[in-house]
Amino acid sequence: MFSSRLLDWYDAHARDLPWRVGPKARAAGARPDPYRVWLSEVMLQQTTVATVTPRFEAFLSRWPDVAALAAAPLEDVLGEWAGLGYYARARNLHACAKVVADELGGVFPDTEEGLISLPGIGPYTAAAIAAIAFDHPAVVIDGNIDRVMVRIENIARPIREAKAEIRASAAERTPDQRAGDYAQGLMDLGAGVCRPRNPDCLLCPVAEFCRARAAGVQDGLPVKPAKKARPVRHGVVYVGLREDGAVLTERRPAKGLFGGMAGLPGGAWAEGEAPKAAPPVKARWREAGTAEHTLTHFHLILTVMTANTKEAPEGLFWTADLETLPTVFRKAVKVAA
Repeated sequence: MFSSRLLDWYDAHARDLPWRVGPKARAAGARPDPYRVWLSEVMLQQTTVATVTPRFEAFLSRWPDVAALAAAPLEDVLGEWAGLGYYARARNLHACAKVVADELGGVFPDTEEGLISLPGIGPYTAAAIAAIAFDHPAVVIDGNIDRVMVRIENIARPIREAKAEIRASAAERTPDQRAGDYAQGLMDLGAGVCRPRNPDCLLCPVAEFCRARAAGVQDGLPVKPAKKARPVRHGVVYVGLREDGAVLTERRPAKGLFGGMAGLPGGAWAEGEAPKAAPPVKARWREAGTAEHTLTHFHLILTVMTANTKEAPEGLFWTADLETLPTVFRKAVKVAA
């Protein structure tokens, strides 16, 4: 049986992750902390395990439980999130913590329906928490599991076009018992064995169920959709430098890209010529070069203007800890330095 083969493999080869209760500990009665499961799942969206692991531990050291996170200033949470991308996730993380701490007595719902009603929790995250934290037989499908199911069923269409078939295959195989271990086993299988390139079929515990391997086409799956050209936007940023190395920054609007984060003053970003933007203070501004950064939906090229200044007009403030800035602004500061 597919699930029993996978669980036997997971019992022997489960990854040791800081948010995970391993199969031996779970069999001995240990139960996952829903707060840790939720935090890790939000962090892991569009981010690798290697990147998330140290950041997860840093979050826990500052905010060890949902009450502590709910009580933290949003600016602190956004600052700690810098470098993890998709800053709306950090705002939703904070909002969700407040709901759980203030309205639910610090207790996460244990059903998909209850979880999905919380800020920032979508169908995948709700299913993952329900399965991993509470062992409910929820159908969990992340990027790794998509790939495993596409190969198991030999689906010769891009993942986006095959979502219904993938879900049906995943649902058929999800066991009623040990659903959390099963979901994490599939994740580990996709991460370490059924890899995007060069899948190691000889080590796969469920190779006998794999239709793609039987047909000898596993290396060509999943089928990749045709790539769309990523638009290029241009803008101007002003890097005001103080003698002690602090940088003149502004608070970006709560809604929109990098919402609520500290950022560099400048103009709008648009395709074609960079829109004009007035300097934030009077100073001897000079062009230092350009900073480039690729985001999910567009590539950004910023003209970097820099000057030495001591003035911080109303609405602007000095930032000494540059790690709290989003990556694109850190790049601009590096160009200006």
